[in-house]
Amino acid sequence: QLQLVESGGGLVQPGGSLRLSCAASGFTFDYYPIGWFRQAPGKEREGVSCISRSGTSTNYADSVKGRFTISRDNAKNTVYLQMDSLKFEDTAVYYCATGRGITCTMTLARYDYWGQGTQVTVSS
Repeated sequence: QLQLVESGGGLVQPGGSLRLSCAASGFTFDYYPIGWFRQAPGKEREGVSCISRSGTSTNYADSVKGRFTISRDNAKNTVYLQMDSLKFEDTAVYYCATGRGITCTMTLARYDYWGQGTQVTVSS
């Protein structure tokens, strides 16, 4: 059974950092790209970043470019999202996701499998 579990969320001050993890199980991890998405209260879920199967290709939303870094460790079946210089507007529930037959994309509808999410709150 394919499973994705996010962790690492929490409360952080503006300008601070957090590292999110997405631990995968139940499938051949290095066959699948992974995406990170987020959903703020009252807003639609949006793409944040994605990484290809090998980790050689990545993509970022304009709102996080230069501040967030996605990476993966296929030996540990884990994808990371390093978030630096956090802003109030980064507050959201963050989800990782994957799908069959996709490439690195931040198109939400392409993803079939989702984790339960982890809350990130940026507040002073």
